[in-house]
Amino acid sequence: MPSPSATPAPSGSVSESPSVTPSPTATPSPTPTPAPEASPPPPPTVEGTPIEELVQELEAQFGFSETRSLDTVGAIIGSELIRSSIIILAVGEAFILLYLWYRFRSIRFGAAAIVALVHDVIVVVGAFAILGYFFGVEFDALFVTALLTVIGFSVHDSIVVFDRIRENRLRHAGESFGAIVNHSILQTMGRSINTSLTVVATTAALLLLGPVTIQTFTLALLIGIVSGTYSSIFNASQILVTWEEWSAKRKARRSATR
Repeated sequence: MPSPSATPAPSGSVSESPSVTPSPTATPSPTPTPAPEASPPPPPTVEGTPIEELVQELEAQFGFSETRSLDTVGAIIGSELIRSSIIILAVGEAFILLYLWYRFRSIRFGAAAIVALVHDVIVVVGAFAILGYFFGVEFDALFVTALLTVIGFSVHDSIVVFDRIRENRLRHAGESFGAIVNHSILQTMGRSINTSLTVVATTAALLLLGPVTIQTFTLALLIGIVSGTYSSIFNASQILVTWEEWSAKRKARRSATR
């Protein structure tokens, strides 16, 4: 009996296993470079010279060992100081004008006092501008305080004269306004001069014997008090008389044309 033939195995190509693609070699991440430390800001300078060197030079030359105060003002701070000073002075003078207008029931008294105040401020600022040009005197916050003090002193002296003018105007209604103002100035001049001399003597003592830190304040105060004394007597009163005479002539011309 014939034996069954063996069934041939199916032929087929054996597929090769897919080649494994070698993974790229991982490059190590770069080590972070530490950020450079911020260098400290350079010390402030005074006209190109660092303050530390300036202090050392002063110590070596004059032998002092203690710095009591050291102030530096930049351009931005200086401009802000000027702008703030102008605003403060303008607001103060506006309140003074409104108060005198209400107190004396006439804007002439307030306007005359304001013109005298502006004169005093110009005198003090001009004097410091000259001193700064020749001697290096500088403006600071105490200078603004001195200006406000001068304004208060000057308007106080002007109010004393104006109040006497108002009283004499009621007592001597038949006299001219110029004569009334002249009498009022003579009656209050002793009080004005005595008060001013007292303040001037005290301020001069502070200027000569006081500390260096308040010399700007005392010098501005001294100049302003002297200016305010004569401006309240000669400027404010004369402006008031001129305005009153001009107003009287204007009324006379209007009545004549009718």
